[in-house]
Amino acid sequence: MRIYSFLHGGLSFDDPTAPQKGSSVLAFLPAISVVPMGYQGFGRVYPLVSPGDLVREGMLIGKASGPGSVNVHATVSGRILRKVSWTDSEGNNCQALVIRLEGAFEKLGKREELFPWTGMSSYDIQRIISDYGIVEMENRGQSLSEMISTYRRSNDRITLVVRCVFDDPWLAADYTLCRERIAELVEGSFITAHACVKVTRVLFAVSHKEAELGKQLLAEAGRYNIPSAVVLMGSRYPQRNGREMELALRAYEKKESMEMGAFLIMGPATMAAVYDAVKLKKPVLDRYVAVGGSAVSQPKVMKVRIGTRIGELFEQCGGFINVPALIAKGSPLSGRAVVSLDEPVDKTCFAVFAMLKADSRVHAERSCINCGECRAVCPLGLDPEELYKQIKTRSNKDAFESECHGCGCCKVVCPSALPLSELIQREKLGVKYA
Repeated sequence: MRIYSFLHGGLSFDDPTAPQKGSSVLAFLPAISVVPMGYQGFGRVYPLVSPGDLVREGMLIGKASGPGSVNVHATVSGRILRKVSWTDSEGNNCQALVIRLEGAFEKLGKREELFPWTGMSSYDIQRIISDYGIVEMENRGQSLSEMISTYRRSNDRITLVVRCVFDDPWLAADYTLCRERIAELVEGSFITAHACVKVTRVLFAVSHKEAELGKQLLAEAGRYNIPSAVVLMGSRYPQRNGREMELALRAYEKKESMEMGAFLIMGPATMAAVYDAVKLKKPVLDRYVAVGGSAVSQPKVMKVRIGTRIGELFEQCGGFINVPALIAKGSPLSGRAVVSLDEPVDKTCFAVFAMLKADSRVHAERSCINCGECRAVCPLGLDPEELYKQIKTRSNKDAFESECHGCGCCKVVCPSALPLSELIQREKLGVKYA
């Protein structure tokens, strides 16, 4: 079968400090949970509880109050201790409710009742997705209900693309979810397709190295009445980025002589969350997280309660073998440094890592040697070196525009350890770089 990919740049990325993919362990329930109220600038959430109140597992504790916001639910049973806020390393103001574990659980360890959805209207399904606060569980955590509304208003046909592309070893959590919850993520995909109304096809975009997974996905998809197919994708990073994904899919569309319209691209964690909301009437209580890095004793893929502090995850992985020089969420390619080990796991957190100084590339910047490596790997064909120099030398009053989407390839290959992609992205957003 043909393999579809983007043409220019990219890199093959391996990291032996990432956890082994394929199986997960269950993280301990946190004695203290820090449940985020909102996601990185998307709208406001109105708290429905106050310090001292008792809450139940799955209880609505924050009400969406405007475009971009999503409902927030208690991920454990307990008592609200206080409201906290902090500023993350990118300057975002974050707020959360602190819950002390207390009382009985209504879902944990209980037999789950399955609710039918095939007879429901698309609007009823969308309402459930909205009520249970389902977001796109990657990137910035956009409201899935609002995304569905946007696509439903489209005049074009829609192809739902389930992105099972593993071009980064730190996507071990997504891979493990695919293996352990394959039936649920497939059913969640067709539930989402039904909610969008105009979805005429479901495509499973799968790394070519995981062709067997593609066969299993297609076998599960055969139970539903919307046409489906598997597209084998390249594994070169950043294949799973939106632009690179669409380039490969348009090549597939042309090869197969079909019109697929607009692409709605979703990850496996989001599709599993839709299944939980519609079939189990359950909000996002936990997610798969890859925990590792060269400073971590025993890297693991863990199933973690939302609100668990990342310091607890490192402890459950045997702690640090030495003092880490860098602790961050996400992948080393495009992750974000954390300001405290008390920062919580949120719905969009697929990995956390801690690196020793020798592996962290945290050292004084050296002068550019004009090697051209950054140009060679840029999937957009940009010149990161030139953009970097423009930013460093221009007046702050000048407007700055760039197509750069922050994949981080240039940063990885730069022998001078220049923060190329970070500086370009911060300049685009108007954030001062320290």
